[in-house]
Amino acid sequence: MAVVLSISGSPSPTSRTARLLRHLDGQLALRGHDIVPLDVRALPAEALTGADPGHPAIVEVAGLLARADGVVIGTPVYKAAYSGLLKSLLDLLPQYALTGKTVLPLATGGTTAHVLAIDYALRPVLSSMGATHITPGWFLLDRDITATPDGGITLEPAAAEPLTQVVEQFSAALERATLLASPS
Repeated sequence: MAVVLSISGSPSPTSRTARLLRHLDGQLALRGHDIVPLDVRALPAEALTGADPGHPAIVEVAGLLARADGVVIGTPVYKAAYSGLLKSLLDLLPQYALTGKTVLPLATGGTTAHVLAIDYALRPVLSSMGATHITPGWFLLDRDITATPDGGITLEPAAAEPLTQVVEQFSAALERATLLASPS
């Protein structure tokens, strides 16, 4: 199956966004995909703020992207846009780092006023980076994600069902892309 790089753009060590991604990683693994989790906040600060795309940590992330068939990108929404931490990483990656990739954008936030952040802030950047197929993304309200003591999450049923559908669409798109890319 496909290799999926799962990127959390949250700066918080107790992030619901990161926990959501790790939850979805499990769902994708159950569908047979190989998952590589990446929390941008774990990268060295000098790699993200030094404006050096040749920094070893950034080169490593670019290599992970090159090997991935698909990418899940999750971010909290701050002031109607994706996180500055995620922006720092995306700015340092090669211009067409997402060429040939199927991408699932996800966002979390405190109000439905930010629901369009995926389509108006994140999707254009992903497209400009050459993403071959950006599947429908999903926005989850913070209040629909409850952190559990074991590091996981519980999702409100009204949020869980459509999210599962989005993940299924992403998985199916990955499978189609993998079949098309395979030699006959």
